[in-house]
Amino acid sequence: MGQKTPFYQSHLDSNAKIVDFGGWDMPLHYGSQMEEHHFVRQDAGMFDVSHMTVVEVKGTQAKAYLQYLLANDVDKLNQTGKALYSGMLNEKGGVIDDLIVYYIDESNYRVVVNASTREKDLAWMNKQTDGYSVEVIENSDYAMLAVQGPNAIEKTNQVLSSNQQQAVEGLGVFFAADTEGYFIARTGYTGEDGYEIMLPNEQANDFWKKLLSAGVKPCGLGARDTLRLEAGMNLYGNDMDENISPLEANMAWTIAWQPEERDFIGKSALLAEKEAGVKNKLVGLVLEGRGVIRSHMKVIVDGLVDGNGEGETTSGTMSPTLKKSIGMARVPKATGDSVMLEIRGKLVPAKVVKPSFVRKGKALV
Repeated sequence: MGQKTPFYQSHLDSNAKIVDFGGWDMPLHYGSQMEEHHFVRQDAGMFDVSHMTVVEVKGTQAKAYLQYLLANDVDKLNQTGKALYSGMLNEKGGVIDDLIVYYIDESNYRVVVNASTREKDLAWMNKQTDGYSVEVIENSDYAMLAVQGPNAIEKTNQVLSSNQQQAVEGLGVFFAADTEGYFIARTGYTGEDGYEIMLPNEQANDFWKKLLSAGVKPCGLGARDTLRLEAGMNLYGNDMDENISPLEANMAWTIAWQPEERDFIGKSALLAEKEAGVKNKLVGLVLEGRGVIRSHMKVIVDGLVDGNGEGETTSGTMSPTLKKSIGMARVPKATGDSVMLEIRGKLVPAKVVKPSFVRKGKALV
């Protein structure tokens, strides 16, 4: 038996198929992964994300500490509730984890890291506190629920208190409101609008029932993965890891190179990589023949100056929205607009596109 989130009883009551996910008992689906996927694209679905880790970073040097710890610059955060996406890198420039940090005030930040990387993230974050007046505190008081889809905000607002409704009125993307014990952020991992909500553990199942009554459909890990891949969002451990730099993971936009005097862990390695020339890039693929893209498939690239090259798929699925097989692959930098995939001993053509396939219900490829 694995760890259970505060929503576990709600999953059982909703007839979830429970699977092990990084040591947690989590819902894979509630009957139909496909239906759950479409519900998020067309209406509103909710995902239990309580297995993710909330970390409070507090102290007089919290800002300086995070400026050194993260590749992006928290100096961009100057409004309470403002959020920032960043990679947390090692000295070689590899991605230890990707995370979101929220600004509370100059001495108080909230960081949300991935479930599968919890132990190493906390160990790394604590190790880097040397020389800084700062505390890194794991916060296990919250359950976390993502409500996503074109009607997610409207339906969630129906079950919030009047004070909470006022707090989230006009809330911008990548902002959060802290209200009546709820931390409501306009963020997500599906390519749709919606909220990611932290709420007291003891209120989890009651809130779930309220959302059910408002017409929000429970969705599992299966739909979450197909949704994030359609949106072109990286999955840690697949599309990037400790051996891959953000420059090769379509995350260059998350690196704050300015101001030049700011140092951060991995900066010198990234500068050296840029100077030498980044060798690979992460691209999107749309399969043009029969089959389904999966991770770790060989990608054959023709027409490079130095001859044929090879890459590898990092993620892949059959897109429920596009009804085509899509994926992401790390390929040589000079790769053009088409490649061949090796699928069950056969070469199948694929179109190379920007790694973003569907946003807000609309096809981008």
